[in-house]
Amino acid sequence: MRSGAEYFLEPDEPAQRQYEALRAYFVDSAPAAQVGRDFGYSAATVHQMAHDLRAGRTELFRSSKPGPKGARKTDRIRDRVLDLRSQDRSVTEIAAALTAEGTPVSAQTVWTILDVEGLERLPRRVPADRGTPRLAPVKARELRHWPAGTRVDCDHAGLFLLLPAMAELGLHDLVERAGYPGTRTLSAWHSIGTLLLAKCARNPRPSHVTALTDDSGLALALGLTALPKTTHLTSYSYRVRRGSNQQTMAGLTTRLRELGMATGEAGFNLDFHAIRHHGEDAPLEKHYVPKRSQRTRSVLTFFAQDHASTEMVYANADVTKPEAAREVLAFADYWAEVAGTDPGLLVFDSQLTTYTVLDELGTRGIRWLTLRQRGRAVLDRLDALPTSAWTTVRINRSGRYRHPQLHDEMVRIKGIGQQIRQIAVRNIGRDEPTLLITNDLTTPAKALFARYAERMLIENELDAYIGGFHLDALTSGLPLNVDLDTTLTVLAGNCYRLLAHRLPRYEHATPDRIWRHFLDATGTLHITDTTVTVDLAPRTYHPVLIDAGYADKAVPIPWWNNRELRFRFPPR
Repeated sequence: MRSGAEYFLEPDEPAQRQYEALRAYFVDSAPAAQVGRDFGYSAATVHQMAHDLRAGRTELFRSSKPGPKGARKTDRIRDRVLDLRSQDRSVTEIAAALTAEGTPVSAQTVWTILDVEGLERLPRRVPADRGTPRLAPVKARELRHWPAGTRVDCDHAGLFLLLPAMAELGLHDLVERAGYPGTRTLSAWHSIGTLLLAKCARNPRPSHVTALTDDSGLALALGLTALPKTTHLTSYSYRVRRGSNQQTMAGLTTRLRELGMATGEAGFNLDFHAIRHHGEDAPLEKHYVPKRSQRTRSVLTFFAQDHASTEMVYANADVTKPEAAREVLAFADYWAEVAGTDPGLLVFDSQLTTYTVLDELGTRGIRWLTLRQRGRAVLDRLDALPTSAWTTVRINRSGRYRHPQLHDEMVRIKGIGQQIRQIAVRNIGRDEPTLLITNDLTTPAKALFARYAERMLIENELDAYIGGFHLDALTSGLPLNVDLDTTLTVLAGNCYRLLAHRLPRYEHATPDRIWRHFLDATGTLHITDTTVTVDLAPRTYHPVLIDAGYADKAVPIPWWNNRELRFRFPPR
């Protein structure tokens, strides 16, 4: 035994003696009577100490956690911070005032106190205005007098590039006719238009709309003194009913058809998307969310895309599990009402609906194309076919697997009353043949296979819409109405698409690319009695806008009483 062991064998401090006694009892398994003799306790006392330890009532060590021994600084300065904030002082101004008073504090500490109290940051001011009392915030209301002869800086001037598309689609009239609610000071278009601008600005949360509402130049885009704030926009969305959204999309589709877009002649791509809910205790069903690779509480949304023009023409975020299989019929009814005829070829994944619904589509004369799940019996029968039963074709596409082999036949499937066409495809990089089924009996098998392969475009387009307009991010603790949000996504996507169609080499650009190259730009507004001229800050991609004729455009904006919108591109 080494020198110094007596410190442990003959402890002087009561807490240490109790510790060593309990250690001998629990670790060395010494009897209670022996432990008592060694450390000066009775056997009953040892049993009581053991009982207290098991119950968690024994504390033998002091915490060595470092930190201040007195009250926290935030507790001491809280009242003074709130007092200064009541004088409309900003975070940095409050920090500077406290430092001058002999209490050095950072702006981040001040913001921590204000954030806990639920107070938002004040808008940033130019250096010349700092240190002076702030004016009362401008309330959102319609402009009573057109601000002719003024010049206004605008942090989001690039969004004015979307106003011609909004005017051409007639969104102002569509919203007014759809029965959206208004308020005593704001029309339906003012509220929906603000939400649409926020969607076009790709804000991931409604609370992030503050950067837009503080931009007095952007308020002019809707003819307002200021854009409505977060509280109004979030609460307003829950006053919106599904019928208004449906009527808006129907009007949008009608207008797209008048412009020669979204004709439906090449058919439609259909798909579901599950929007994950990030809150707690939500009365939602569980759906498979691909980004999470798991089933979780989510909102099931349905999208339809015109195959030829790639326009989104329909969305529904009010789909339950029992209704999901029949959503394809709901879309067929919607299109028949809007276009006066049944939709063309509907292309979708095998999980979108059931064989019973496919039979109903066939009975109505609506063509469809989808996948069939590969059963073992079907695969064995295909494996037994001779080589001569397969036809090799060439597909015009890049990459490998341009020469698939097809086997075309008529089959019967339980749940579908009539024989349908089955096209087995192999030599496309899969171990087992892919099975396509359709009630289209006239289109060549090669064309149907190529058409289904193009269906993958909707997944890319849908991903671009969801990622580009942050659709997934808006279903959290204080969400927008999800059905309104999907409708806004369709409207914003079509505005982006209409802009892209007018830009050389950008016809198929994603929303993210359009935003980065053109819309994320500052500028200055020059306002006269009859025009608003937007001087866009120089950007690398402005020659594309100039080539597209935007330097020469004079677009009447209906909600400005047909005052004209013009663009200028100052030289570098």
